[in-house]
Amino acid sequence: MGIYQDISGSRKWKKVEDIKKGWSLEKKFKITLDSGEMQLLRIVDREQTERKQREFKLLSDLKPLNIWMSTPIETGICNEGKSVYTLFTWLEGRDADVLLPQYSIQEQYNLGVRAGEILKKLHSHSAPRDQISWESRYNKKIDQKIKAYKNCGVVLEGEHYYLEYINQQRELLNDRPQSFQHGDYHIGNMILNDKKELGIIDFNRFNFGDPWEEFNRITFSAEVSAEFATGMINGYFNKDVPVKFFSLMKLYIAVNQIAALPWALEYEITDVKIMKNLFKKTLKSYDDFTLNRPNWYKSKM
Repeated sequence: MGIYQDISGSRKWKKVEDIKKGWSLEKKFKITLDSGEMQLLRIVDREQTERKQREFKLLSDLKPLNIWMSTPIETGICNEGKSVYTLFTWLEGRDADVLLPQYSIQEQYNLGVRAGEILKKLHSHSAPRDQISWESRYNKKIDQKIKAYKNCGVVLEGEHYYLEYINQQRELLNDRPQSFQHGDYHIGNMILNDKKELGIIDFNRFNFGDPWEEFNRITFSAEVSAEFATGMINGYFNKDVPVKFFSLMKLYIAVNQIAALPWALEYEITDVKIMKNLFKKTLKSYDDFTLNRPNWYKSKM
């Protein structure tokens, strides 16, 4: 029996297609029902059941925000009790990172603005009141990530610029607010339909924390389109970007990229090369961390 064949209703599935894209440990499938309707199926080890139930509830709670996103339909146990599954609505469109370069510069910027506006909506969902303070949580995370990097056996050229900045700017974390986080918000987790509407997918890394931490992966978006990345920042802040934001974004990018190398070592060597290349480009975009704003950010658009 396949890992999904004991899911109630699976006999009404006309077609099941494996989805290979992405670095998630979850197995993903595109489901076509007899009616022609399509759904997304995600399956992961049963030890993730509690988290997947939380994800189901949280994403259901986001429905009133009217964001075009994958929303959960049902969740349960499958694969003879070894896995947990979740069925989501299917967003019909194409990968935004593929389509975006085909659009005009102004369209790329406008879509970035829309991405920022959507992110702001997501952050309107507050974190639990009993959440541990952000500075306490994130400082612990920094220590863990730096330790993992130093123990991974690979040295990144220019690492001292990253490490010095991280350790010198920890006070920026004090008294930061917390909210719902998508957890992996960048152009690789967005799609576009024929009407050029922007959809958000892959909420499986959801968390709660400083809303500005969500910009720690904006470098992936900037790689595809500096205009899109610029628009995302401007859209989030309605063109009134606080000075402190750029210092914090720089900190969160630095921590994320230091953490990415030991993470990538668990995957194919090509992923390590991708992370090394991004590390170098980020260092260049900040001119060896002497700039507060990355040089891809366009102050006038």
